Amino acid sequence: MHHTPHAPQPFAAPVLYTQDGTPYYAHPTPLTAPPALYHPAAALPVPAQHAAPALHYPAPLPQVPTMPARDPWPARLVAGGVGIGGAGIGIGFLAQALAAATTALGFVTAGLAVIWLLKTTNGGGRGGQGAVNVSVNVTNRNR
Repeated sequence: MHHTPHAPQPFAAPVLYTQDGTPYYAHPTPLTAPPALYHPAAALPVPAQHAAPALHYPAPLPQVPTMPARDPWPARLVAGGVGIGGAGIGIGFLAQALAAATTALGFVTAGLAVIWLLKTTNGGGRGGQGAVNVSVNVTNRNR
């Protein structure tokens, strides 16, 4: 017999299954007799349902035919104009934010370029030359 795991129930003994799938009760104490066949619990009978009392609803009001409404074209034009204007304002704000970001990026890049140029040229126009060591020997031959 092999044991298949099931959720344990505190009031029922565990169930073991044979190779062909026949379920048997397994008892926690050593068995003195062959295990009993497992029979699933029968479904409990459902008590008869009593019919709900009939509900009485008031009669519906008579439907009055309605006249077709006029096409609200001015309202649709105004709504469309407001929507298009709102989209235009949104696109304008987006363009303004993009311009501000690129301007700031340009200023930062220009500042870094100026710093780099000043560093590499030492502030002079000779391009990367450092200090010049000068050695002067003066001899007086007219003596």
